[in-house]
Amino acid sequence: MRLHRNLVFTVIDSMKLIFNEGEYADKVVQKALKRDSRWGARDRKFVAETIYEMVRWKRLYNEIAGTKSHYTTENVWKNFTVFAVLKGYKLPDWPQFVGVPERRYKGKFDELQKIRVFKESIPDWMDKLAIEELGEKHWSKEITALNKQAEVILRTNTLRTNKAALRKKLSDEGIETEFIDGYTDALKLVERANVFVTKCFKDGLFEVQDASSQLVAEYLDVKPGMRVIDTCAGAGGKTLHLSALMENKGQIIATDIYESKLKKLKIRTRRAGAHNITTKVIDSSKVIKKMRGTADRVLIDAPCSGIGVLKRNPDSKWKLEKEFVDNIIKTQSEILASYSQLVKPGGKLVYATCSILPSENENQVKAFLKNNPDFIIHKDHKVSPFKSGYDGFYMALLERKS
Repeated sequence: MRLHRNLVFTVIDSMKLIFNEGEYADKVVQKALKRDSRWGARDRKFVAETIYEMVRWKRLYNEIAGTKSHYTTENVWKNFTVFAVLKGYKLPDWPQFVGVPERRYKGKFDELQKIRVFKESIPDWMDKLAIEELGEKHWSKEITALNKQAEVILRTNTLRTNKAALRKKLSDEGIETEFIDGYTDALKLVERANVFVTKCFKDGLFEVQDASSQLVAEYLDVKPGMRVIDTCAGAGGKTLHLSALMENKGQIIATDIYESKLKKLKIRTRRAGAHNITTKVIDSSKVIKKMRGTADRVLIDAPCSGIGVLKRNPDSKWKLEKEFVDNIIKTQSEILASYSQLVKPGGKLVYATCSILPSENENQVKAFLKNNPDFIIHKDHKVSPFKSGYDGFYMALLERKS
C-alpha cells in the first residue's frame, strides 16, 4: 500500500483543524473531500477514513508517538506515522519519515493492549464513569464495539417508495445494499459510497439514518390522523420517519430551541414529500403552555452524552467532559417533567437517548414515574452497540392515565 503526498497533506491539515481549532470531524471531512475534484473514490475513502481513524485512536497514537496532546505540525506527522506503521503502509522517502522507529512503535502498541484507556483510546473520566454504571466486563465489550467504523444505513422513505424498489433503483445507480433483519425500512450499504449525489436521494426516496435510530419513531406507536409533538426535533430525522409512519395524515409539530435546525428540517420535508409537519421554535415557556395536554403522542429525543454514538462521532470522546454529563442529566429530568405535560390523558410518550448510561436512561424514567403517578410505563428497550452492531440507544414508552 502506497501513500500519496496530496492525500496525506490533506489529512495532516485536517487533524490540525480538529485538534487545534476545535472543529468537528464530520465538517472537516466534508471540507477535505472538496479539496481536489480529481480524486477518485479510493482517494476520498482514504482521506475520510484516515481522518476518522486518527481522531478515534488519538490517545493511543499520542502514547505510542510520545507526543502527549500538543498538536504542532511535527507532532501531527508523528501521530500519522504511527497510524501508517500500524496499518502496514510502506513509508515513502519523505523528510517527515526519516528515522521512524517502526519496531518500537509496534512493540509499544502491543504493550498498551493491556491498559484499556490506551487500548480503546478513551479519557480516564469516561472509563471510570462507564465502569461505575455498566460494570467493567459490559463496558469493555461496548467500547470495543463503539470503536469500530459506523456502517452506512439508509431509511426508506415510504411516502415515496418501498424498500425493495429503492434497493433496485440504488443498484441501477451502482450502489449495492442489503436488507437488515428486524428493521422494517432499513437498507445497509455493502460498500461505503457518497449516497447524497444519487438521483434516489435528490428524489427524496431515502434518508441516511442509523438502524437503532430507526427504532425510535416506530416505538411511539403512531397512527394516521393523530396529533404528534416531536419536542427536540433538531434537523428532523425521526420527525420525517413519524410522517411516513402516519402516511402523511394528521399533524406533527416539530419543536426545537434552535431555529437553524428547524430550517434544515423544512428543506428535508420538501424533499421527502412530508406535508403534515409544522415547525415551532421554543423561544419561551408560553409555547409549551399553549400545547399542554393536546398531543396524542409526544417524542422526547432528549439531549444526552452521545456515548452510544461514538463510532460515528469519535471526536466527541475528546470534546465531552464529565461536567457536561452531570449537567445533561439534570436537563433531561427537567425536559421530561416539562414536555410530558403535552400528552393528553390516554396519550403516550417516548423518552429516548443515544446513550448507554443508566443514569441517562432507565434511572431517569424511574425517577420521573416516582414523581408523576399519572404516568405508567408500557415497555423500554436498550440497544447495545456490542450486541446489535449499531448505535447505542434507549427508549421507553410511557402512557398518561385517562
